[in-house]
Amino acid sequence: MEFSAQNIASLLKGEVVGDGEVKVSGVSKIEEGKPGTLTFLSNPKYENYIYSTQASIVLVNKDFEPKSVVNATLVKVDDAYQSLAVLLDFYEQNKSGYRKGIENPVSIDPSASLGQNIYVGAFTSIGRNVKIGDDVKIFPQVFIGDHVTIGNHCILYSGVRIYDDSVIGSHCIFHSGAVIGSDGFGFAPQADGIYKKIPQIGNVVIEDHVEIGANTTVDCGTFGSTIIRNGAKIDNLVQIAHNCEIGANTVIAGQTGMAGSTKVGKNCRFAGQVGLAGHLTIGDNVQIGAQSGVSKSIKDNEIVLSSPAVNYKDALKTYTIIRNLPKLREEVIHLQKDVESLKRITSSDSK
Repeated sequence: MEFSAQNIASLLKGEVVGDGEVKVSGVSKIEEGKPGTLTFLSNPKYENYIYSTQASIVLVNKDFEPKSVVNATLVKVDDAYQSLAVLLDFYEQNKSGYRKGIENPVSIDPSASLGQNIYVGAFTSIGRNVKIGDDVKIFPQVFIGDHVTIGNHCILYSGVRIYDDSVIGSHCIFHSGAVIGSDGFGFAPQADGIYKKIPQIGNVVIEDHVEIGANTTVDCGTFGSTIIRNGAKIDNLVQIAHNCEIGANTVIAGQTGMAGSTKVGKNCRFAGQVGLAGHLTIGDNVQIGAQSGVSKSIKDNEIVLSSPAVNYKDALKTYTIIRNLPKLREEVIHLQKDVESLKRITSSDSK
């Protein structure tokens, strides 16, 4: 697909500076721009590349004023980064728009209800009493268990597994390998040392505009629900345990693990490899730094780092002390030698 600068400006409500008829069919980094591609500039530290890039079109903020000649056509918008997201979303929708209808072979229970303009890829299995909304795309080799509800405009990429009774809202995206509704990790130790499995009879509820990354697992509740609220974005390789709740518009980066019954507020941001113990309450607008270990509840608006996680200012002080430990060790050794020398001198004088 090709788009002219004027097409792009019309879509983004922007302004063309340069050749409005120049066309692009791909996207590139500004420092690696090639003819026939579009790029963007939102971070000022990359400005020097705009004067040498070979890209045909560059999205820039409306307040951008070049300091030298720019060969590319500019499309000025309110926010270049957000506009790029809108443009890529439009491109993706048009690219995958041809996927409609039901491929063969598939297994769809007669009791399942499928919405309009749906796509179901080959080797997909859809269970009993499933309800799927309009404009849903289900790629090949997806499993959807019994009594699952899926809203409108969702995308389930190949290899997604959705267990029985899961409830999924509209405009959700699940990437390959995501597992929704797997058993929570519940076992009761017995007198003979054997662990007896506790049946997990709850479900998962995922609200609208949620994105789940590849190979991420969201366990069902032991009883009750594991809940992912509106607009949450969860990266690849994340573990959400049974009966957890993730607040609206919370963002969780890869390799984060969350133990059972932990509640996370809205608008939180977790960096990669964060670990959270069970039965915690994480407030709204909390930020947790990479590789932090959270063992206690956190109040609203806190920023924490380290393991165990503490306020980021205290964590930075601790890092500074640790960094200086080798120097401090040398100083202590020298002080010990000085003390020993003084002792010998004092002992000699007393004689």
